[in-house]
This record gives sequence, structure tokens and C-alpha cells, in this order.
Amino acid sequence: METWIPLLTDVGFPIAVTFYLLHRIEGKLNLLIESIHGLPGKLRD
Repeated sequence: METWIPLLTDVGFPIAVTFYLLHRIEGKLNLLIESIHGLPGKLRD
């Protein structure tokens, strides 16, 4: 059990930060995808 605590502190924090950033960037990526899909219609007009 004593070997797990340093492992969790060393690896757990970067994993938590990564999931947080992926969650934040997901909405912006969806907006970008919608914009790209709507681009041909705007170029035709």
C-alpha cells in the first residue's frame, strides 16, 4: 500500500489535468466542426 501513494500522487495529477483540459476543449472542437461543415453553404452564397 505504501508504494501506491507516491504512484497516485505522481501519475494522478497529470491524468486529472489531462481529463479537465480534454473536457474544456471538447466544446470548442465541436463548434469548429460545425463551422467547417457550414462553410460550403456560406461560400456558395
